[in-house]
Amino acid sequence: MSGFLMQLGGPLQSWGEHSAFTDRDTVSHPTRSGLIGMIASAFGIPRDQAVADVTDVDGGSASPTAFGRLTHLRFTVRCDRPGTRLRDFHTVGGGYPAHRTVPTAKGGRRGAGMTTIVSHRGYLSDAVFTVAVTAPDDPGLAAECAEALAAPRWPLHLGRRSCPPGALFLLRADVPDPVGELRTVPLARPRPGPVRPVDDEPGGTPDSSAATVTVRFTADTPFPDDFLAGFPADSPPDSPPDSPRDVPRDASLVAPRDASPVAPSSTSGRSSVSTLNDEPVRLKSRDRVYRSRPVYATSCRLPADLCAGHGLAYIDALDAYLHPSQPERSVP
Repeated sequence: MSGFLMQLGGPLQSWGEHSAFTDRDTVSHPTRSGLIGMIASAFGIPRDQAVADVTDVDGGSASPTAFGRLTHLRFTVRCDRPGTRLRDFHTVGGGYPAHRTVPTAKGGRRGAGMTTIVSHRGYLSDAVFTVAVTAPDDPGLAAECAEALAAPRWPLHLGRRSCPPGALFLLRADVPDPVGELRTVPLARPRPGPVRPVDDEPGGTPDSSAATVTVRFTADTPFPDDFLAGFPADSPPDSPPDSPRDVPRDASLVAPRDASPVAPSSTSGRSSVSTLNDEPVRLKSRDRVYRSRPVYATSCRLPADLCAGHGLAYIDALDAYLHPSQPERSVP
């Protein structure tokens, strides 16, 4: 199944799922509504046309729209770096004269001493995700989206307009198997440090580095049968599963309490571990409607050799992956 690969990384990104009024949250991975909205911006689809389907005037069957075609896209997300959760706050309405303060629900204006509203907004700082995009039900759609993302009509953003993507964005525009390719694209994370042997004693020296690292994957649909086939079944202990640092893992990716604990390499991609309310129905400026949908997630072990670090080291590794015939650029 052909498609394309893109990488979502930048200083900040935010993928809201149940934001309301003064509390704007973010989940720990890109959402369908955020990704579809970003691609809609690349096509230049205006807000008043961001409707998944349009019902006939006579009440007949709904007909697809340009925005509705984008809901046929399927996303498989690899978490290269979970990032760090950041909570910011904004103020609005303070310091204005009475006739320009924030309106109330009754049609009036906020009175003296009550003009300032504080809103809290969540972000992921320094996170990186590699995303495989396919469209099994609409041949040709993935190629059109890749072309639009290569030359977007409107600026792209990672969940919010204040979060532009990094320079590494569209990695490959035509990939025969983009989901399987997630197992070979260099990871934007440093290689784990040395590990000590089991019988380590105080004052001993570290053993060799970990052979594998745990990587988190999420998808719209169950993972293909052969997706986990290439992952090692018996690997030494490695880095902990991906989750934003300094806080517990997002509830959207936590298995039910009655689920049996399993090793990351044997986690089944067939079982839904959560439900997100992020399937866009309408994304108009004042009329945003979403449907709930299942999220499939698994943690797998990839070779630690895929960890390419940061900065120039990662760019060199990615260049070697994209152009295997060219030697890596040496850094003095």
